[in-house]
Amino acid sequence: MNAEPVLAVYAGYSLKGAYVKPGPDLAPYVQDALDEIEYVTGPATSKWGSLRAKAGHPAPFTLTYVEVGNEDFFDRSGSYDQRFAQFNTAIKARYPNLQIISTVGFEHPENQRVRSVTPDVVDEHYYRTVDAFLRAARGQYDKYDRKGPKIFVGEWGAYETPFEPWNPRSRGEAPTPNMRAAIGDAAWMTEMERNSDLVIMNCYAPLLVNVNPGARQWRPNLIGYDALRVYGSPSYHAIKLFATNVGDEILKANATDTDVLVSVTRDSRSRTLYAKLVNPGNAASPVQLQVTGATLRPTATALTLAADPQATNSIDAPDRVVPVTSQVTGVAPGFTYTVPANGVVVLKLGLR
Repeated sequence: MNAEPVLAVYAGYSLKGAYVKPGPDLAPYVQDALDEIEYVTGPATSKWGSLRAKAGHPAPFTLTYVEVGNEDFFDRSGSYDQRFAQFNTAIKARYPNLQIISTVGFEHPENQRVRSVTPDVVDEHYYRTVDAFLRAARGQYDKYDRKGPKIFVGEWGAYETPFEPWNPRSRGEAPTPNMRAAIGDAAWMTEMERNSDLVIMNCYAPLLVNVNPGARQWRPNLIGYDALRVYGSPSYHAIKLFATNVGDEILKANATDTDVLVSVTRDSRSRTLYAKLVNPGNAASPVQLQVTGATLRPTATALTLAADPQATNSIDAPDRVVPVTSQVTGVAPGFTYTVPANGVVVLKLGLR
């Protein structure tokens, strides 16, 4: 998969309010975290690295990020600040190059955040309605301090119902999201991509769901499966479009006189512009694309995901909502492209 893990370590808080006091009581858990890091990254000659090698993986894993706890904003004791600091001090002393993530981000009140030290990264979680993501996609991260911690959006997902995913009524809904939710997800991705100097990682959650009756705990989920089959939701296809069509440079992009959300990156090696366009409206929307400082090739490729807002995929109809590829001609400075209603489009524009 060419993937690198984010290692999460238990930080002394358990649900329903139980927590370990900072100081001597927390020390054994800090040592557990150090041992776990050695198991992942230590040489095969080390105590814990040798156990990894014995288990069949002699080479150390690459590790950059360690997250201290998970959703410790539920801890009403106020102890997370000192618990995080204790872990941070110990981990940095032995592994100074590791980036330490606070599980309380800027979406929570200041008195819940870590204040005694500055985390390298903070983890923000967002389960929002589609409309809430559409609003957030119009500048939430523009206001963040670029000198502050980086952002890991470690859990996020749009829901299309009038009630939250944890509401018991969600049990009667489809296990995976529909096209309307995919629009909210794609809109949010434009915001994260435009601000990827700050937002360094993101992770939709949950990823997988067993669609057999009674097997699931939550909705919406990105990918559904049973014992023999698997399918991707519209949101899966939207995320894949973003993840597989991205450059190495963020370009400034403005959308005026339109509700279409936009993000543009450039691949400096292939000389390709990737323009992501998200139309949340129920009518097609023409967008005039002005590209300055570069000459475009006359043809382009459009990858389009569009459908009725209620349309979705299922284990029996896995390809009802999937991207289609088409060619675009007449590409020139100021050309107009029409984004379909309830549509997500990636335009691949070649540069001369």
